[in-house]
Amino acid sequence: MTATAVRPEQDAPAPAPRGRALRAVLLAVIAVALVALGGGLAVGLGIGRQPVPTADSVDAGFSRDMAVHHRQGVEMANLAPERSSDPEVRQLAFDISATQTNQAGRMEGWLSLWGLPRSGGDHMAWMGGGHTGHSGHDASDGAVMPGMATEAELAQLRSLSGPAFDVEFLRLMIRHHQGGFDMAEYAAENADVPAVRTLAESIADTQSAETGTMGDMLAARGGTPLPEP
Repeated sequence: MTATAVRPEQDAPAPAPRGRALRAVLLAVIAVALVALGGGLAVGLGIGRQPVPTADSVDAGFSRDMAVHHRQGVEMANLAPERSSDPEVRQLAFDISATQTNQAGRMEGWLSLWGLPRSGGDHMAWMGGGHTGHSGHDASDGAVMPGMATEAELAQLRSLSGPAFDVEFLRLMIRHHQGGFDMAEYAAENADVPAVRTLAESIADTQSAETGTMGDMLAARGGTPLPEP
């Protein structure tokens, strides 16, 4: 009797590349549809709908002024990679640059979404009595808002390198954070748009913590802080 060879079962054929691509496209379409559906439901339920802020509102004023404030912080932080050899200072500067670039972009995006200009008006007038203009800051030194460096101070910082740069960078950035803290704290308590209040609170918390860290770093490098704005 001759044994009949049993033929092993063939593996199921792998999906053709075109089939896999089509499946990926369909999954992507479904994902986008779900996001759109979620957004539609949110609008239908009134979630996220807010009146558009006016140009003189806390929301708009904070977004304009803090974006300007942040941009200078980013400008100073971006000097560190070329002028500092201190890893701790370089890491701090990188964190500040990345965080404040992101936040400034968000605030400028809100202004664009609201159809409002990204500049104009008296700085800090949105903070009400006692905060109009420079809030006691001497405008004659060329600084736009409290805590911001003057053009002369920026030029001096650009001329430094090594430990001298590290000390001056920390001195200017500590004062810069101190100047922005009051704006963030005020917006966290008085803005109408929830997203603005949340960001303002985050800025106040972060800059308060970073100010303490930078104070320790400055002392460790033999520097002394500038007067508070």
